[in-house]
Amino acid sequence: MDPHVELARLSLERYVTSGQPLDTVPEHLARLIPPGPRACFVSLHDPDGSLRGCMGTLEPTEPQLALEILRNARVAASRDHRFDPVRPEELPGLQVGVDVLSPLEGVGGADALDPRRYGAVLSTWDGRRGVLLPDLPGVDTVEDQLAIVRRKAGIRDGEPVRIQRFTVERHG
Repeated sequence: MDPHVELARLSLERYVTSGQPLDTVPEHLARLIPPGPRACFVSLHDPDGSLRGCMGTLEPTEPQLALEILRNARVAASRDHRFDPVRPEELPGLQVGVDVLSPLEGVGGADALDPRRYGAVLSTWDGRRGVLLPDLPGVDTVEDQLAIVRRKAGIRDGEPVRIQRFTVERHG
């Protein structure tokens, strides 16, 4: 199993079964996950492939990627407002993915996006911000990508936004 996914699964299982966070990285995984801070998202999918939870960070909040994974797995299972918290009986069937993000890059316009290659972040002057990971099923055009991000952030069409993009290393 990919070490990023194994770590996310350990964190998820510990939190869902005991309510306690896993706050140390097992040694065998610490050696396999690159050191240093990186932002990441942890995605959970039901056995049929439907989304069950997804939470993450656009900028690192922890001093090490491994600690970021621990935190985001726990949050994906318990704080994604679109879903009820994950229950212990769901754990065996859940598919776990970890997307490690590149630093955000400001772009001049939508022509610099490609939904297969880049994730997108839209921000408004008043602090609303939406994000969508790259290469998602059913998101085939920049227009689709931006419409979804706008909807997630409550940003109306035509409202001025700052556009940023990022790439991901996908695990799982």
